[in-house]
Amino acid sequence: MTQEEALQILKSGRSVFLTGPAGSGKTYVLKEYIRFLRKEKKPVGITASTGVAATHLNGMTIHSWTGMGILDTLTKNDLSKIMRKKNVKSRICNSHVLIIDEISMLSAGSINIVEEIMRKTRGSWDPFGGIQVILCGDFFQLPPVNRSGIESMGQFAYHSRAWRELNPDVCYLTEQYRHQDQDYIKVLNAIRTNSVDNQIIEILNQRIKSGSNGGTNLYTHNVDADKINDRELAKLDDKEVVFHMHSSGPTALVNVLYKSCLASEVLILKKGAFVMFLRNNFEEGYVNGTFGVVDSFDNEGCPVVRTNQGRFIHVLPEDWRIENESGKLLASITQLPLRLAWAITIHKSQGMTIDTAEMDLSKCFEPGMGYVALSRVRTLKGISLRGINQMALRVSPEVVDMDKDFRLLSEQVVKGLHKKVE
Repeated sequence: MTQEEALQILKSGRSVFLTGPAGSGKTYVLKEYIRFLRKEKKPVGITASTGVAATHLNGMTIHSWTGMGILDTLTKNDLSKIMRKKNVKSRICNSHVLIIDEISMLSAGSINIVEEIMRKTRGSWDPFGGIQVILCGDFFQLPPVNRSGIESMGQFAYHSRAWRELNPDVCYLTEQYRHQDQDYIKVLNAIRTNSVDNQIIEILNQRIKSGSNGGTNLYTHNVDADKINDRELAKLDDKEVVFHMHSSGPTALVNVLYKSCLASEVLILKKGAFVMFLRNNFEEGYVNGTFGVVDSFDNEGCPVVRTNQGRFIHVLPEDWRIENESGKLLASITQLPLRLAWAITIHKSQGMTIDTAEMDLSKCFEPGMGYVALSRVRTLKGISLRGINQMALRVSPEVVDMDKDFRLLSEQVVKGLHKKVE
C-alpha cells in the first residue's frame, strides 16, 4: 500500500492498523493525517506507547493521556479516580480520533485497559467509546515490557479483546524511504523473514570495527550504556554537580516507582553533558525523550539545558507519585527528570532515525532487538558494529506468520479502495 492510499483510508474515518517495515514512512503518514484533522478542526489524541516515540509526533504517552499511569490492572476504584481527573475526562470525551504509535510495545492487557477507560469515560459500549482509532507500529520491533511480569491475554496487542472488537483495517506500507542501500535493504529483509544466510552474515561482519565512528551509541543493556555515559562525562573538565534522589513511603511502593521511571538515584552532571529528559512538562517546554546539553547551572544549583531545538530550560526536580483512589499520596520519589544520553538502550532508540551509530549487538536477548538497532540507521556505512550474536538476527516466528496475514488483509483493503474509486 502506498502512503497516499493509506491517507485516503484514514480520511474515510475508519479505524486502522498502520504498519510496514522500518523506514516505510509510518510517522510521515501519521503527521499528514494529524495536519488534515487540525485543518478540519477535529480534536485528535496524539499518543505513543513510549515517551521517545511520543516526542516524534509532539504528543504524550498513552499512559498519561488516559490517566492509567503504571497500572497493570484496572479496578472500579482506579476507574473512578481516573474519571474524576477533569483534564483526562475532557480530552477523552472531546477527541474525535485517537492515535497510538509504537503499538508493538503496548501489551494486550494495557490496550484493554485503555479501551475500557475510554468506553466508560465516553459512556458508550462501542469499542474505544466509538471514536476512530489509529494503531501504528511494526510487531517485528521490540515487544511489550510488562513491569509486573504478568502476561495478560497474550504478549502482543493484537491478542487483546480491544483489538478484536475494534477490528481495524490494515494499511501495510510497502515503499521504502529511509533505506536506499540495496545491500542494507537485503540485510533487513532477511532478518525480518528469519532467513539470514552466510551472505548476510558476511555483509554484517564487514561492519565490525574496532575504532569509533563518532555516532550514537546503542546498547542492549542499561549497564553498558551507563559505562559509556560515565566515560564521556569524565572527559569534561568542569566540576561535577551531584543530585540525589529522595523518596517517601513504604519500601515496596517506592520500588514500584523506581522500576517505572528511568531517573537515577544519584545523577552526576557537568557543564557540557549530553542529556535526555525523562518526563513530560509541556509548560516548561520538554517531554520524555527531549535531548539537550547542560549549558550552565543557575543560582540554585539546578542545570540549565539547551535543547536540540535551541530552547534554554531551567530544570527543577520532579515527583513520581503513587496515590490511592481518593488522591492521597502513598509514595513518591523526587529527582531531576534527566539522564546522561551519550549512549542509550535499543529500547529507547525505537522510532528514531540516526545517521551514524556504534552498536554492540553481542548481548541481544530477545527477538527483534537487532532488527530495531540496525534499522535505525540510514545506510550500512553509518553502522559500526562492536559485536553481534545469533539472537540479533532473529525475529519472532509468530510475528513472521502474523505479518503474512497483515499483508493479505492490507491487499484486500486496497482492492476495496480502488473498487469504490471505479
